[in-house]
Amino acid sequence: MKISTKGRYGLTIMMELAAKFGEGPISLKSIAERNQLSEHYLEQLVAPLRNAGLVKSIRGAYGGYILSKDPADITSGDIIRILEGPISPVDFTEEDDPAKRNLWLRIRDSIAEVLDSTTLENLITYQEAEKKDSYMFYI
Repeated sequence: MKISTKGRYGLTIMMELAAKFGEGPISLKSIAERNQLSEHYLEQLVAPLRNAGLVKSIRGAYGGYILSKDPADITSGDIIRILEGPISPVDFTEEDDPAKRNLWLRIRDSIAEVLDSTTLENLITYQEAEKKDSYMFYI
């Protein structure tokens, strides 16, 4: 399964909103500038997220968007499904071979499990593990 720019940029919007959760609305313009993305494209992506109830729009001079729920309550799976549709590597309903059908189902379920177990809070607090090969040698 390949995630398109819709899913990737939608996740970017949501991570930006999650990082500022509780601080007030954030404009799409500021998100676009910070991530070097098209503001017009972000406007198209935020509409389905708003319709699905994941974000709220705030009107006015200092308006923008806020998350409608805590970042710990929104998963990457929620976002990807809204923007990309169902998670499936292939249309396995047409698969006649039971072994291949089972493979496609296992792949789909594995992808869904990773997406559904990763919240926005996990993403914004992620820190790379220290490299194990950081030995210091003295001669």
